[in-house]
Amino acid sequence: NTQGTCQSCGAVGPNLWACLQIGCPYVGCGESYADHSTLHAQDKKHNLTVNLTTFRVWCYACEKEVFLDQRLAAHTQSPSVGSVKQGVCDSPLPAHPLKAVPIAVADEGESESEDDDLKPRGLTGMKNLGNSCYMNAALQALSNCPPLTQFFLECGGLVRTDKKPALCKSYQKLVSEVWHKKRPSYVVPSSLSHGIKLVNPMFRGYAQQVGPQQKLQQFCLCSERGARTGVSHLFCVCLNDLIKPLANVQESKSKQKIKIMINEGIPVFIFDVKHVGLEKSALKRKLKARQSRNIIIIFLKLRLIVLLRDVCVSLSAQMQASGKKKKELRYRSVISDIFDGSILSLVQCLTCDRVSTTVETFQDLSLPIPGKEDLAKLHSAIYQSVPAKTGACGDNYASQGWIAFIMEYIRRFVVSCIPSWFWGPVVTLEDCLAAFFAADELKGELRNGVKYCKVLRLPEILCIHLKRFRHEVMYSFKISSHVSFPLEGLDLRPFLAKECVSQITTYDLLSVICHHGTAGSGHYIAYCQNVINGQWYEFDDQYVTEVHETVVQNAEAYVLFYRKSSEEAVRERQKVVSLASMKEHSLLQFYVSREWLNKFNTFAEPGPITNHTFLCSHGGIPPNKYHYIDDLVVILPQNVWEYLYNRFGGGPAVNHLYVCSICQVEIEALAKRRRIEIETFIKLNKAFLAEESPSVIYCISMQWFREWEAFVRGKDNEPPGPIDNSKIALTKAGGHMHVKQGTDYGQISEETWIYLSTLYGGGPEIAVRPNVAQVQELGDLHGEQKIEAETRAV
Repeated sequence: NTQGTCQSCGAVGPNLWACLQIGCPYVGCGESYADHSTLHAQDKKHNLTVNLTTFRVWCYACEKEVFLDQRLAAHTQSPSVGSVKQGVCDSPLPAHPLKAVPIAVADEGESESEDDDLKPRGLTGMKNLGNSCYMNAALQALSNCPPLTQFFLECGGLVRTDKKPALCKSYQKLVSEVWHKKRPSYVVPSSLSHGIKLVNPMFRGYAQQVGPQQKLQQFCLCSERGARTGVSHLFCVCLNDLIKPLANVQESKSKQKIKIMINEGIPVFIFDVKHVGLEKSALKRKLKARQSRNIIIIFLKLRLIVLLRDVCVSLSAQMQASGKKKKELRYRSVISDIFDGSILSLVQCLTCDRVSTTVETFQDLSLPIPGKEDLAKLHSAIYQSVPAKTGACGDNYASQGWIAFIMEYIRRFVVSCIPSWFWGPVVTLEDCLAAFFAADELKGELRNGVKYCKVLRLPEILCIHLKRFRHEVMYSFKISSHVSFPLEGLDLRPFLAKECVSQITTYDLLSVICHHGTAGSGHYIAYCQNVINGQWYEFDDQYVTEVHETVVQNAEAYVLFYRKSSEEAVRERQKVVSLASMKEHSLLQFYVSREWLNKFNTFAEPGPITNHTFLCSHGGIPPNKYHYIDDLVVILPQNVWEYLYNRFGGGPAVNHLYVCSICQVEIEALAKRRRIEIETFIKLNKAFLAEESPSVIYCISMQWFREWEAFVRGKDNEPPGPIDNSKIALTKAGGHMHVKQGTDYGQISEETWIYLSTLYGGGPEIAVRPNVAQVQELGDLHGEQKIEAETRAV
């Protein structure tokens, strides 16, 4: 009953959840209220539940949605692919749990008839949780990045973690709800919001914390700090600095704008059975005012920091050749694949003409908004040396219809009628980029040089942050100047280094985040384009409305997301679709990484085929991935594989999946080592605790001890390096080592120290030998105090 009530709190529908456990009649509320359905599932271990409004089924055991129609169909069909059902392929597949993934070309009209009366997928808003419009705008903008969203929809096998709060799972669940064909009109991102607040207290409460003008080098997508330095904010691969907010600002409460959300249609995943057809929707728009805070950029980093720190894949996890000291690890993730670019910075000394270079990774560009004087300098000093670009912003207006033409004509007329000193110069996004990449003169007592930078590698999705907020010592203000930006054809060739490896240099706009208000308060909304129908929509919390592209062009942009555009990539996908539809009989079938296939479908430059996401270094399947290998691979016919391999290279080719016996032996040996070490430590420590007056006590750094404990308990796969007591050691006269007061250390027995130092080495050795006389004196003192207390009692 979709209009029933929660059996625990009495909350009314819709969106109640019914337990599917046999014999259990429980009906509970969802995240919109107290989420008693989840509490019931955790308490009773009833893992399956169904939404009584949308009839979606959710499994708490695997934190995934269950598609009953697909599962039932899977039992009735052969596990082979396409036409590979005859001859040699009639024999059963090797004994592994892999389910063959059918390759089929979608019929564009296939899905439309099913949902004629429903809104298209992605038409889901996000409820404002109280001062959370910044979060909703960021989530909607990121949800409309096809490479990222498609990863979470298609590559769920990589989104696995036991770490809390597991933001990657929360985000995956949110994306699944937003893009489900039978979803509510809005979702409540409370679990994701709660996890973010646990990770970073900055987002707790309702006070605004303003600091958007700073370089947001703050969040780590991987599980380690310091993997790389000098990295910019949005979903950084490493954590450089936690941003320090410059001010806390109260936000006034008001009602929200009412809109309808249409998330961008995600490019078709050509190797999936089901495809989403284009559906039309037009709902009315109601406006109401709202104010919010200036931390949109901070959230853009934070949300997927932790979100993908759980998803990141280690590229280098080996110990040093000595086997004693841990090697600094480098990580990559879907976020680094999508948003990572690199900048080549050069500093030339004007005294000796020496040039020093550094390469820095960025995941967004924070661009200044040049003023009138800055524009004059840029146009005279830079643009004169740069050849005029064809197909610039002006050309984009030609194809935008008569409404756009009239709007642009009126704007130009108004500008021409108002004195330039009043209106000010027109600032373009290219001006902001030129100001960012312009040469910077270094002056000072010890500095005499010029610093400038160029792009060494372009990201798949370019995030641009305009520095609209300035914070001085006594006050803050917002730069409300309009910055003209192109909807298509943003060309970054003028800003590329000669060594740039990127072949595609043009970008099309995906989404824009705007801030309405002042430096102290305001409201965030997002404009996003549906790539299926090319229409633009305004996202405002749980509602979205279709808008004309001129509305987007006139918006006061704060953050812009651009995506590489390539007609060649589209032709490549069409070619693969045609090859797959041929259903040629082939004697071999190939396994390809689902993650790379997602890149092929959504990236302009997917790079070489990489199957190492499901293979170990020995060419087999790691034992820990064996039980969900079907989530990691896709089966391709021979003709499709040969085309992709000849076009992109990489590999390796995989025709047979098997559990790696070498890895299995290593895992068993590692488990045995852990068991022996922890059992030996417990035994020695028990003997130490039972000793009344040990003759010597050894000190050990708790920082190292925690690393060792995490290793032996299986929380960390890498063993710790040598024992490092340098932070707790203090050398006194005579070269004797003493423990430094106030440091973080623990006490162990001599036997335990010998055992650990024999295994791991390191030092220095810090032994504390209690003075027997002092111990006797303390005993006498305690005895006197005891006698005195007894006398008083009498």
